[in-house]
Amino acid sequence: MAILEKEEDIINLNPDMEKLKKLNIFGIIVTSKGNDTDFVSRYFIPDSVICEDPVTGSSHCTLIPYWKKILNKNKFVARQLSDRSGTLYCRDLGDRVEISGEAIFYFEGNINI
Repeated sequence: MAILEKEEDIINLNPDMEKLKKLNIFGIIVTSKGNDTDFVSRYFIPDSVICEDPVTGSSHCTLIPYWKKILNKNKFVARQLSDRSGTLYCRDLGDRVEISGEAIFYFEGNINI
């Protein structure tokens, strides 16, 4: 996880995915305080078909404990600033994180075994 100074730094970030691939990491979270939300973030996955996850619930399981310490609160409004973007409503429950927000139905299917 990388902490940047301000929301505009997150918006303007244009990482070199080839260089990130050399770090041999699954993904990287970048975050900063938000202008109109508690914090903002983006999540990059250098070795994936998609280079940036548009709205990543799992990354907020790392972000919420971090921002809890920084902001000294348990409830958060977060915004992931990918091209598609999304707002997440999060709450630190101690041993887990509660996340809610709007979702878009993407896929339905059946698997026959």
